[in-house]
Amino acid sequence: MNPPPTALIAEDEPLLAQALQAELALAWPELRVLGVVGDGASAVAQALQHQPDVLFFDIRMPGQSGLEAAAALADAWPMEAGAKPFPALVFATAYDQYACQAFEAQAVDYLLKPVQAARLSRTVTRLRAALAQRTSADAQARLEQTLGQLRGLLGGGALSAGTAPAPLQVIQASSSTALGSSIRMVPVAEVVYFEAADKYLRVLTAGHEYLIRTPLKELLAQLDSQVFWQIHRGTVVRATAIDTVTRDESGKLSISLRGRSERLAVSRLYAQLFRAM
Repeated sequence: MNPPPTALIAEDEPLLAQALQAELALAWPELRVLGVVGDGASAVAQALQHQPDVLFFDIRMPGQSGLEAAAALADAWPMEAGAKPFPALVFATAYDQYACQAFEAQAVDYLLKPVQAARLSRTVTRLRAALAQRTSADAQARLEQTLGQLRGLLGGGALSAGTAPAPLQVIQASSSTALGSSIRMVPVAEVVYFEAADKYLRVLTAGHEYLIRTPLKELLAQLDSQVFWQIHRGTVVRATAIDTVTRDESGKLSISLRGRSERLAVSRLYAQLFRAM
């Protein structure tokens, strides 16, 4: 007899999490909920520890969003021979026309909050069918499919409406000096890569490092995606500055950049950029 299916719920509003659990108990009695967490980082850690069959991720959570947490989990998920397939994903969101269109376009299941019994029943039917067809042999293919869906959701900007500002020509950045701090206008043409660091964004040129307070997500909307490639959740590099691409024994990619000595990790989410290399 097969073990009962398992799930993890990531929802930062306790009442909504309780409501989802109660509805799941009615719609899918054999499903075993392994736990409820309230933030993206905890969701990733618990999912890696327990390896559930299904993940219910709230879109808006403290720290990482549900989408960002799913991407981080996909990057860290074990893929050695015999490893458990990546979980089926269901995202919960308050009604948002753009979010719903994005999920439907990427064929990712979603629930509107507060969860309705009829809608959850359809989701459960889809999940049962997906789990019945899942095997360890096609784990890699299914993870690649999930990565493609997440790229579409994270990269398409469909979860937020609005017009992106004009591309930057210069960046106002600060750098530490012996006498305090100074402000410099750094031409974007000099930037080799950007890297998120706590509350700041590091701006790296061939010979210097600066800090700006602009979040990476906001800056991405102002950068030419053909010029700057996102290779990790917190890293964006100038494509023409890439010198070498290396794959280690576990299949993970890293790159070196002209003008910089460090190596940068490439997440699974963005590995398709280097497939032809």
